[in-house]
Amino acid sequence: MTLTFLDIVPIVMLFLLYFMGMPIVYSLFGATFFYFLVIDTTSQPWLILQKVMNSTQSYSMLAIPFFIMSGSVMNYGGISDKMMDFAECLTGHMKGGLAQVNVVLSMLMGGCSGSANADCAMQSKMLVPEMEKRGYSKAFSAAITAASSAATPVIPPGVNLIVFCLIAQASLGRTFAAGYVPGILMSISMMITVAIISHKRNYPKSREKFPSLKIVLKQALDSFWGLFFPIGIILGIRFGMFTPSEGGAVAVLYCFIIGSFVYKRLSLRKHLIPILMDSIAGTASVVLIMVAANTFGNYMSWINLPKIVASTVLGLTTNKYVFLMLCNVILLIMGMFLEGGAALMIITPLLLPVARTLGINDYHFGLVAIVNIMIGGITPPFGSMMFTTCGITGCPITDFLKEVWPFILCLFLVLLLITFVPWLITVVPDLIYGPSLVY
Repeated sequence: MTLTFLDIVPIVMLFLLYFMGMPIVYSLFGATFFYFLVIDTTSQPWLILQKVMNSTQSYSMLAIPFFIMSGSVMNYGGISDKMMDFAECLTGHMKGGLAQVNVVLSMLMGGCSGSANADCAMQSKMLVPEMEKRGYSKAFSAAITAASSAATPVIPPGVNLIVFCLIAQASLGRTFAAGYVPGILMSISMMITVAIISHKRNYPKSREKFPSLKIVLKQALDSFWGLFFPIGIILGIRFGMFTPSEGGAVAVLYCFIIGSFVYKRLSLRKHLIPILMDSIAGTASVVLIMVAANTFGNYMSWINLPKIVASTVLGLTTNKYVFLMLCNVILLIMGMFLEGGAALMIITPLLLPVARTLGINDYHFGLVAIVNIMIGGITPPFGSMMFTTCGITGCPITDFLKEVWPFILCLFLVLLLITFVPWLITVVPDLIYGPSLVY
């Protein structure tokens, strides 16, 4: 099996269009349709359009708008504020207290927004101005906000976890459960990095000492409904109370009830339209990329690219850890240039079959891929969280890059750890669902 230059023209075209400033969705569509309309005309154009429409006809995709909406409801309903208060209660006594709050809140927000960019935007507006008032530099504040948001999609119910399961036809319950340990490790590594930097620069605490147990328990009780959210979703899916898609609907209803009747901050008259607008915008961006990437995937399947990649990689190595390191290099580079969802949807059909051949769990491969792409999201030249944070805070990208590299380094160390110690990914799903058949 060999490829001609004409076969790979759409791949070259995809990157050219993207680097020229065209949105990734239109770059993917443009490259695909150019191939089938100009280079290989053996397929009828209406068949390609049919594949575009079929990409949206998945019941499982309902989980995406529901979980995006639940994050918006949490923000307007005050649940996010309660979680921030709990994070401040736990870490405010540390050097660099607000920076530590930033990390812990992102970890907790994995169960709220489920999206790195949504978390990034929220904390850029909420925490960065307050950090600047308390003596933190704008660049450091922006860097920790972007870096901490990389953990958000790794902790369930992150949208990228759902997207991976849709592509791989993997167990969403197991993949959700697999995200806890890597996400927590990412957050702990960043908290250690913040502590080191804060001691060197003498960044302030947000409270004088660790509060009494009574105050901690009181704050935990006050924030309980937000803290219970991700755990409740996992338990509901595990015990068959609802499917993942139904779990998204349950999450929205849950957040509406808590925001309206427990915290009494949510008003349908005032907040319904903003919530719907946020949900539509978030869903549209994710689903459009999914549809475009699926269409581009049809082109890759047409030219047998997955089989060629699989045979080439297996010709280089049959060691699964060497393969995972090759994946790390490829995914880190892709994450620097492509939006996370698009990179995940392009690379998964190419490399997952090889991973399965080498005996690698679907969710081990998926978590390694997602962590890779999230690290790419805070690195130049096109890291999406980097641009989101710098755009909202007004921080120059050159200053941002000087501050973000220690966080990139600590996240990369976590990536190596979960690559070579798969037990860290498989332990929670194995405890909840029983041992997996593939290791």
